[in-house]
Order: sequence, then structure tokens, then C-alpha cells
Amino acid sequence: MEPGLDRVEVTPAAAEMIRRLKAQHGDLVFHQSGGCCDGSAPMCYPAGELRIGAHDVKLGEVEGCEVYIGGQQWERWQHTRLVIDVVPGRGAGFSLEAPEGVRFLTRSCVVDP
Repeated sequence: MEPGLDRVEVTPAAAEMIRRLKAQHGDLVFHQSGGCCDGSAPMCYPAGELRIGAHDVKLGEVEGCEVYIGGQQWERWQHTRLVIDVVPGRGAGFSLEAPEGVRFLTRSCVVDP
């Protein structure tokens, strides 16, 4: 099992948005942003549009979409379970949900390593 596998889930509202985005864009991938330009939001891209780095950690899958986090960020967040949610508003990145008038965000809870 990969270090972060099964450390991510989605709310029902986020799951519905993911299904809508998949219907429009095809397969998707998420990357938990490290907090620079787009804050610490989960960013959603068409599969194949995001280069997965050698140090990225796969957290698991949601609605059939792989979810990754940067290795250094994983070192700080490894004791958390991430919950991807969706709320009204526009994020500051290039994530696919932005034109829908919503943005994904991460909620978390502490778990055993």
C-alpha cells in the first residue's frame, strides 16, 4: 500500500460536482495544493494534464479520480484524513470547478498514522 492510500474522501456535494465535471471533461485527477497561489485547496484537472512528480504521494481515489499531495506536504499532513468538499465561490487557481461558481476545499481530521 502506498504511504497515503485511503486518506481521502468526499462529501456528497463534492461527489455530485465531480460527477458533473467528469461528464463534461472526462477522467479527472486531484492534487492537494501546497498553499501558494491557490491556497491549500484541492485542485481538479483533466487526467493527463497534471504531471505527477516523483515525490507526490497518492492519497487514494474519489469518484474514480486519483488524488495526490506533494511529498513535503504529506510529511506535515500524514496524520490527517482529507475530506474534499465544495462550497459556493470562486477559488484562486485553474481548477475545473471554478466556472461552475463553486470551489473545492479541504476539511481534515486527525487519524492514526
